[in-house]
Amino acid sequence: MNRNAYLGLGSNLGDRLFNLREALKRLVSSGECQIEACSSVYETEPVGFMDQANFLNAVVRITTSLDPLALLSCCRSVEESMGRVRTIKWGPRVIDIDILIFDHEIVCTDELIVPHPEMLNRGFVMIPLAEIAPDLEVASGVTAREVAERIGSAGVRYFGRLL
Repeated sequence: MNRNAYLGLGSNLGDRLFNLREALKRLVSSGECQIEACSSVYETEPVGFMDQANFLNAVVRITTSLDPLALLSCCRSVEESMGRVRTIKWGPRVIDIDILIFDHEIVCTDELIVPHPEMLNRGFVMIPLAEIAPDLEVASGVTAREVAERIGSAGVRYFGRLL
């Protein structure tokens, strides 16, 4: 059974746009994910650890037959295959793939929390999410569009097309 998931992608090392596109290509070539919708790409300043380059961010909607933890494993495999090294929390990265929403499931394990616990506070997630799924309910009775409007677009600059 195929299920919908929303993934957040980010990169601030190397050819950032290439990295986002390559991550999608690798997710699809795994045979486990189909891309259904892609947001535009946005450039944003880093969060947390500030002494690093700006990020490019995008959100995609996928369909997958995987369960949430298997999808996490697939995403981490793509990250590792592209050279992602986890050293500094919120530090620079070739690629970051976060599971934002997985169908209507709530997941809370040591490895994965879905919906993503910080997404409602992050313009670099909510602006692109609202672009591809404005009416998606992201909190009790609240849509992606409403959260994006509340957060505003300060610091989130349109960069270009993902695909």
